[in-house]
Amino acid sequence: MNADCLHTVNILIMRGKIMSNFKTIEWVDNKLILIDCTKLPTEEKYISCQTYEDLSYAIKALIVRGAPAIGVAAAYGAVLSAQQAISRGLKKDDFYRFIIKGIRKLSLTRPTAVNLFWALKRMEVKLNQIRYQNENEIRDLLLEEAKLIHEEDIACCKKIGYFGNQIVAENSNILTHCNAGALATAGIGTALGVVRTAHNSGKNIHVYSDETRPLLQGARMTAWELFKDNIPVTLITDNMAGYLMKLKKIDLVIVGADRIAANGDTANKIGTYSAAVLAKEHGIPFFIAAPKSTIDISLKSGDEINIEERDKDEVRNLFGTRTAPSSVDTFNPAFDVTPHNYITGIITEKGILREPYEISIKEIFKE
Repeated sequence: MNADCLHTVNILIMRGKIMSNFKTIEWVDNKLILIDCTKLPTEEKYISCQTYEDLSYAIKALIVRGAPAIGVAAAYGAVLSAQQAISRGLKKDDFYRFIIKGIRKLSLTRPTAVNLFWALKRMEVKLNQIRYQNENEIRDLLLEEAKLIHEEDIACCKKIGYFGNQIVAENSNILTHCNAGALATAGIGTALGVVRTAHNSGKNIHVYSDETRPLLQGARMTAWELFKDNIPVTLITDNMAGYLMKLKKIDLVIVGADRIAANGDTANKIGTYSAAVLAKEHGIPFFIAAPKSTIDISLKSGDEINIEERDKDEVRNLFGTRTAPSSVDTFNPAFDVTPHNYITGIITEKGILREPYEISIKEIFKE
């Protein structure tokens, strides 16, 4: 691609012209509106959260999912808690305690995605700074902070797209796993932010989307997003990826992340580790795309990441249809951890981090 074309794409990114054509998260009339990811692709349905309990359920039930989107939603959850406290006529210490209760409840929804805890901590810090103002002022200032987190995520996705586009060659076939797109963020996505930017820059890319069992986020969400945005996509089952690599049909793998340790070890949707091992065996670059807020420098390695284990029936059933004996035992971790030595680079809004990750990660936290 020539310099003039790259310059044009960069302007489009910064002006927000590269985007998805739907909104995952929106604050409207003092309510949080979420696209219901459990209904896709058959129905594009939106739900309204008016209480922090509504939102807690939405996060647990995967109505809203993806680490950045969960973080943004949780920030608004603190605002919902403040609004509930006002509606109950709570004052001073009772008002403060009720908001903290909402924050604590939200923090228990999902254990692996670090953006949830990052956003809630930020909202709690803000609350402590303003706790002695009147109740309406506190609510308004918390809303300002939540909107700022929302706007930052949108901008972050654009920057990830910009930096990631630099490693995408013309005519690339890109494999992705699960959904790290607009449905998982407030913006254009992390891994799919790179894809969208490369597509809009005219690179003639094509995406292979792993279906991502057991809940089929790749089939139901990634394929839906890309098809909706007219980006060439081919859906494959998870166990086809290795054969495609052997056939030399994959040039690049880009996935998202739910938590990244200080050494670069990365937790992402179950099956990511398998894709990384296959990519390394076939000499294919394997990249993580995630915001700085997904990096947890308090953890030395991926061995310390708390992996969520979900209901066994998610494996025994497929959307209400029994696919295995009802009493058969299952193992259902939502995530796995890819060791840093399988990762070619981590694409962040600060640039592309490379080995040794202990150093490159530490550097972006000095800024």
